[in-house]
This record gives sequence, structure tokens and C-alpha cells, in this order.
Amino acid sequence: MLKILEDLILLAKERKKNPVKDSYTNRLLESSTLAKEKVLEEINELIEAVEKDSNKIHEAADVFYHLIMYLEKNEIDVEDVMKELENRRK
Repeated sequence: MLKILEDLILLAKERKKNPVKDSYTNRLLESSTLAKEKVLEEINELIEAVEKDSNKIHEAADVFYHLIMYLEKNEIDVEDVMKELENRRK
């Protein structure tokens, strides 16, 4: 199941190197403002969905997607984030 997240991370890295014209993913990877706005928007939508007990899975997926794009845009490796989380377990 985590393969899907790995694939999404690889997609972000690939699209950053080889942009696809008119791609929403590339718009996020090229615009710091858009990427930041979408992460904030999607987190707020997830909070609202949880509070209303509706559409939570869809909104959570949006958060994952937009956060991965935001991290890639800002050259934050997900692998480094995972290492930080691992270090916190100790």
C-alpha cells in the first residue's frame, strides 16, 4: 500500500526534472505560492470533513498529494522526513 506514496514521490521528482505541459502537478512544482496555498486549503478542507464526518478519505488523499508536491517544490526530501521520524522513535 505504501507503494502508492512511493510512486507519488517518484512522480513529483520525475515531473520536476521533466515537466509535462499543462500538467497540474507541474503547476504546483513551479509555483511556490500555488503549492503553499493548496496545502493550506487542503488541510482546512480535511479538518472540515473530519468535523462534518464526510469526505474524509478524499480530503486526506488531497493533503498527501499536495504536501508531497510542496515538499518537492521546496527541495525537502521525503526520505529525510522519514529519517527524522525514525530518529524521534528512539
